[in-house]
Amino acid sequence: MFDRSFAYLIYFCYNIAFQSENLKGKIVQLFRKFFLVLVSLAIVLALYLLLWPVRIDPAAWHPPKAPPLTGVYAVNDGLAAVERIEIAGGNGPEDVAVDSLGRIYGGLQNGKIVRVQADGSGEEIFADTQGRPLGLQFDRQGNLIVADGYKGLLSINPAGEITVLSTGVNGVPFGFTDDVDIAKNGVIYFSDASWKFSQEGYQMDALEHRPNGRLLAYDPASKKTTVLLDSLYFANGIAVSPDQTFVLVNETWEYRIRRYWLRGEKAGASDIFIANLPGFPDGVSCNGKDTFWVALASPRQKIVDALADKPFLRKVVARLPKFVQPDALHYGFLLGLDVNGNVKFNLQSPSGKPFAVVTSVQQEGDVLFLGSLFEKAIGKLPVPH
Repeated sequence: MFDRSFAYLIYFCYNIAFQSENLKGKIVQLFRKFFLVLVSLAIVLALYLLLWPVRIDPAAWHPPKAPPLTGVYAVNDGLAAVERIEIAGGNGPEDVAVDSLGRIYGGLQNGKIVRVQADGSGEEIFADTQGRPLGLQFDRQGNLIVADGYKGLLSINPAGEITVLSTGVNGVPFGFTDDVDIAKNGVIYFSDASWKFSQEGYQMDALEHRPNGRLLAYDPASKKTTVLLDSLYFANGIAVSPDQTFVLVNETWEYRIRRYWLRGEKAGASDIFIANLPGFPDGVSCNGKDTFWVALASPRQKIVDALADKPFLRKVVARLPKFVQPDALHYGFLLGLDVNGNVKFNLQSPSGKPFAVVTSVQQEGDVLFLGSLFEKAIGKLPVPH
């Protein structure tokens, strides 16, 4: 009895040992397969990030050292008092315009231009460009002139009927019609931010950092479009000076504002109005008297400047999903400049509340109206004194 039990025990232990060895072998094989899959995926990912074709041809450049947020750029909560006019019809009222009756207009990401009453009530759809309405400005006849990122330069009459004014010049179609302002003589000045990249590809234009932008003029009398300046680094906001002697155009990727002279000894020439801004200048407007309002869509970012002289790495970044590429910070920032480019006002919201990513500022009387690329509201703020 004892001998048979002992034999059974030996047999059982042998089977356990044998099966354990088999189990270990299977685990080792599974681990090896898993490891090979991981290595293969890593190789494919590396090849994609290093070699996959991209549209951009990045240029190396050397940005100026970012100014500290001290002195005239000191951090503050000047935008804490912004009142939000909520928009139900969509998001991203990038620019704002006010008509002669005090009604407020905003162009949305979905192509619609909404209108609300002066008190912020009664939202309605004024027009639908079926594109991306960006810059807005009323002419003296009451038409809303629109720089639409996809449709070009448009005119919308008080009944909401759309007329296309211009879609290209010198055989080159507009790639990204961006902002607009109108001189007293009726000439419309506007920007084509990038002839190469559309509105949805603005991050690619930033990563490329080549002068793809243009400053343009449209004469309603002759219906002729003229290139005033080309080779601009993302031609963005447009503003005519109070005395009509020059027009400003923001070069967003260079952190600066360029001035193009319309009259006087310097007519036809350009120079830098203000350089090395602490953020990315988006929209610019004039109050018609003594102040240019500049919307900084985001403060400067160290990672963006660090990649400036590394075009190969910028190609790698271009292959990453869009949501992990550098983009505007959730921050509120705008400046007021005098007619010589000196900082008069500095209004910020480091928390991004109640209003962030400011892309335009329009002064009407004693009120500033703010646009944003992402907010579902138009901002309203008393003019600071």
